[in-house]
Amino acid sequence: MKPLLSTYSTKLRPWRRLGPVLGLALLAACSPFKLLRPGQRLLSRVEIKGVEQADKERLTALAQQKPNNRFPLPKVAIYQLGHNFYDSARIKSKLLAIQASYAEKMQAAGTDSAKLGKLIGQRERKVNRKQLALDKGNAIMRLGERPVVYDTALTRHSVEQMTTFLRSQGFFRARVTATDTVRYRRGLLMRGVQAVGSIFPSKPDSLDAVKQRRRVTVTYTIHENKPFLYRLQAPSIPDSGVAAVVRQGQGATLLKENDRYNEDLIGQERTRLETLLKNAGYFDFRQQYITLEADTSYEKFTVRLRTFIANPGPGQGHRVYTVKQVRFITDAGVGRTLRNAAGDTLRRAGTPGALRPRPSLGLRTDTTVTDSIRFAAYEQKFSTSLLARKVLVRPGQHYNLTNTLQTQRLLADLDMFRFNTVNYRKVPDPPAADSSGLHPSTGELVAVINASPAPKFAITDELGGTYVATLPGPFLNFRLKTRNPFGGAEVLELGVRVGFEGQYNRITGSNEYTRQFGATAALVLPQFLVPFRTNHFLTRYNPKTRFSLSDTYVQRPEYTRTNLEFSYDYVWQKSVFHQYVISPVVINLVNTSNKEQSFIDNLNRLAAQGSPLFRSFTQLFEPSMSAASLYNSNDFNETRDARYFRLFGEIGGLSRNLYRNAPWFNLQVYNFAKLTADYRRYHHLTPHTFFVWRLNGGIAQALSTTNVKVEPIDQPAYFEDQLIIPYDKYLFAGGSNSVRAWQPRRLGPGSYTTYRVVDGKPVRDNTSEQPGELLLEGSVEYRFPLYSFINGALFTDFGNVWTIQRDPRPGAQFNFQTFAKQFAVGSGVGIRFDFTFLILRLDIAAKVYDPTAPDTKWAISRFYKDSAYGAAFNIGIGYPF
Repeated sequence: MKPLLSTYSTKLRPWRRLGPVLGLALLAACSPFKLLRPGQRLLSRVEIKGVEQADKERLTALAQQKPNNRFPLPKVAIYQLGHNFYDSARIKSKLLAIQASYAEKMQAAGTDSAKLGKLIGQRERKVNRKQLALDKGNAIMRLGERPVVYDTALTRHSVEQMTTFLRSQGFFRARVTATDTVRYRRGLLMRGVQAVGSIFPSKPDSLDAVKQRRRVTVTYTIHENKPFLYRLQAPSIPDSGVAAVVRQGQGATLLKENDRYNEDLIGQERTRLETLLKNAGYFDFRQQYITLEADTSYEKFTVRLRTFIANPGPGQGHRVYTVKQVRFITDAGVGRTLRNAAGDTLRRAGTPGALRPRPSLGLRTDTTVTDSIRFAAYEQKFSTSLLARKVLVRPGQHYNLTNTLQTQRLLADLDMFRFNTVNYRKVPDPPAADSSGLHPSTGELVAVINASPAPKFAITDELGGTYVATLPGPFLNFRLKTRNPFGGAEVLELGVRVGFEGQYNRITGSNEYTRQFGATAALVLPQFLVPFRTNHFLTRYNPKTRFSLSDTYVQRPEYTRTNLEFSYDYVWQKSVFHQYVISPVVINLVNTSNKEQSFIDNLNRLAAQGSPLFRSFTQLFEPSMSAASLYNSNDFNETRDARYFRLFGEIGGLSRNLYRNAPWFNLQVYNFAKLTADYRRYHHLTPHTFFVWRLNGGIAQALSTTNVKVEPIDQPAYFEDQLIIPYDKYLFAGGSNSVRAWQPRRLGPGSYTTYRVVDGKPVRDNTSEQPGELLLEGSVEYRFPLYSFINGALFTDFGNVWTIQRDPRPGAQFNFQTFAKQFAVGSGVGIRFDFTFLILRLDIAAKVYDPTAPDTKWAISRFYKDSAYGAAFNIGIGYPF
């Protein structure tokens, strides 16, 4: 991609280089002291010292004042820059003018409600914008930060908060002191800005010496002293039934002998005990009955901790409840809808029509009893045997909170209902004094599951466009989801995609359109489709069987290609974050029905250099099986401190000896194995800043040799009887989700450079894909807020691909002695528009180190000199990783 900067004249380049210098000088001239009143000081730094065992991060968070953020931009200087243009009196006058103007317009509108509503909406939008500017400043001020004025009262409050926290963590004799000093050393960035600003001297200020004393550093010194440790005492539980349950679950206690006292763990232990007792049938039990009493008078630096579980009242014990009946209403809300539709509107008006009897809709009765569950509906549309497997609550069982929540989750995962609830009704029964006494009285519950059906059909359509190779390309996606098409809570999805996309034709040197047509069909069954009964004991893992079929048709000036894919998958959830997928059958059929002679010649040229690109344009049959494990504790918007790990393995072509030599079979079949691993770590630094890093790798290798018998006919002998894998099973580097300074699939292999002839001269070929058999790459990214819903990012990517088997291309084959020097490195900045439901991403990256460069490897030194090393622009949906 040609960099934008290359369109300017070279005579302007010196001025362009002065742009950042002038920008830094402008920021240096914006002093935050101009915003301070006499006697005020600017908080510049907060330090916490003396922490050895306590949680330093939580102590830092308790500081009531934080200094202004200076990374990646000096936000106070930005705020001051905007303040120079801020005029509150002018904004107030405009606000009054807007209100007066719309008051006249509304008066002129009279009683026209439509026009009045439109005017009110317009007025509110304009008033809100002006009010926002009045309250928080103009757009530039909101992009920056208001200077943090040091407040001694908040420092004292911080000391109190830190002391309270330390005592809650077992440091009962801890002491916190705070000192505020004027000792301050500027950061490296601010010292650079100050040095640049000194080139453009401003008017001398007689208060310069005073200003140096107006920056404050607050230091909190923590004296932890020796922490207090647990001495666990026997619990005091008057209800013998509750005591028996607690004894049985004592092995899972969070409180251990001689551990440091921790109120957070004590709170978690109370929650654990409550859940333990609710799972044992104690429906009415609440956490308020549990008290953990601490006594520090027993021994120095020791806390005697005893658990008390009180009874509900004098002479009353906690009751165990048993489920008497389970009712499942599969069309909750339908009756109300029918009554509203059939009712007489005169009834609401209180007219004589209200005396007319409402049309009878019949009584909902228990129409079906399956596996001891009573299913009720006006018309039963779901398989009751399947729904029964998703319900873990059964008559005769003790009440169990975990089973209740798991039932709700399993029903929600079916995607058949708008919502579902599990409620319990008590059956009147006299109370018991002790749940395990001589004559215990067990309470009874009726479980009622209400599920409101989701719409049977859901349509998703998307109309958009791309702009590639200076050509606008529209595309249309249409997807139809059908719920419960066969009565077994299945989900059937049908999709169609039609698109036109601009493409650079490296044969003709012109920009042309690529036509893409695709169709998909997927059927998801809410159980494993196997010949033996496994779904009963796998219910907790939400088992699913998925069939998917897709066909993609691509028509370009050089070729016409189709790809038909079928997969048969088993999917189940080990936990909320962990999913497994096993695909015993995956079949790909690839066919290139038409190839232009010029395109064949180009494939020959690349094949002569060692590229396997020609394999993608033959007739291929790719049978395989695969398995994947995915752990992801993050959410859609990636706002958690989380981990992501995906492990994928695939093996193909094991059955090819059964048919590849048959006279009726003329397709290429390769046997291969592939393994990839992707690990990501999301560090939540502050509520809106994150540090994220990623390591990604993979290997693909043929299991035996294959004799290639494809077009073109003049391929070198290197490809005969070789270890060959299908082209789409290779590994690639470069692109918006990889090393972003390189175009998609254009990085590598190793340090090898592909050339093509232009005007009789060899030039580097950046248009050909570069497949490899070994992939190693990684990324680090710092994400931070900029303004409102706009976030920024600073990132660095590194990686490359290599071949493993013998390769005639110098530098393409992996070598343990040289691979470290063949990592490509790119860095850049990004903008993310976070619309909550959609994240639009723009990344601008530049090559820092290019191992494929024929001469100077440090590409950053040639950023302004050679268009091949210019910035790469990446636009995408969602985060890169």
